[in-house]
Amino acid sequence: MESDMRAEMTPMTRLLEAANRGDQQAAAELLPMVYQELRRLAAAKMAQEKPGHTLDATGLVHEAYLKLVGDRVFVDRQHFFRVAAEAMRQILVDRARRRECMRHGGDRERVSLSQAASLVDMPDRNLLALDEALSRFTELDPQKAELVKLRYFAGLSEQDAAQALGISRATASRYWTFARAWLIQAMENDS
Repeated sequence: MESDMRAEMTPMTRLLEAANRGDQQAAAELLPMVYQELRRLAAAKMAQEKPGHTLDATGLVHEAYLKLVGDRVFVDRQHFFRVAAEAMRQILVDRARRRECMRHGGDRERVSLSQAASLVDMPDRNLLALDEALSRFTELDPQKAELVKLRYFAGLSEQDAAQALGISRATASRYWTFARAWLIQAMENDS
């Protein structure tokens, strides 16, 4: 049984486990793999941003990498994706807050349902509204909120996000539909 589980493990998961046990060679092999995975996630996320964005994929990777290295222990690849998505969320939201405060003195603007429906091409104030709504949603339904983080902030496909959460793609699709509707409604009620 244990050998079957080992055969299903990805190379990244095997290296994560070995590094967590203190294997320095595994940790050395893991660093470039983690960096490449972060680069892929960041490139996907930054491809969704408007042209002229002040943060590029490399900058996002470096900031996320700094948040992820250190004393953190990753159980497996799925855990890595969840933590990476949260790190990218924090970075993007913090940058949006700084820009919004500098540009508008922190004033909020009403967001219509049609504006909020597009979670991909979002101005800073909408990103901040999404972050506030997502924080409330996390308290109500952590797994669906995790799906939003993986899809929106890490740029994972529905299939990859489902795999990272250990759920079926059909379930992920239902969760995504529900989460988007809930978040849009919450953002509209807040404005």
